[in-house]
Amino acid sequence: LEIAIRSGMPLLLQDVGETLESFLEPVLLRQTFQSAGTLCLKLGDNTIEYSTDFRLYITTKLSNPHYLPEVQVKVSLLNFMITMDGLRAQLLEEVVAKEKPELQKEKNNLIVQGAENQKQMKEAEDKILEVLSKSEGNLLDDSSAVDILSDMKVFANEVAERQKV
Repeated sequence: LEIAIRSGMPLLLQDVGETLESFLEPVLLRQTFQSAGTLCLKLGDNTIEYSTDFRLYITTKLSNPHYLPEVQVKVSLLNFMITMDGLRAQLLEEVVAKEKPELQKEKNNLIVQGAENQKQMKEAEDKILEVLSKSEGNLLDDSSAVDILSDMKVFANEVAERQKV
């Protein structure tokens, strides 16, 4: 590990379980510091030079590992496990894109429209919450609040109808 960190070579740790050794923490967090003009890392009791070209790769044979949140924030997790359903969906998407590009384009447009509808609904919810929080006394006596809430209800129904299509 020390040689790889100093020389900037990649290092592969294989068959790691769901827990990582504590001595790796400074490496995973890249806790580097400047000492005498060089970039250094404290690894155990030793202070070693740190090369920015150094990369640490960790693999596991576990089919579905569950790492603690403390580990997940320190590393980038990539899951290369492919399920039959995921593979089927990818292949279907490729076939549709080749044979019926207009369907693929329509699907992409629907995805974009769905995201836009969700954004608009979030904005409407925020507006309703703002009206409710600024309202004093009886909400039904505030005509502007009632108007805004009824407009938001109509708007929400329109967005819900668009989502059905």
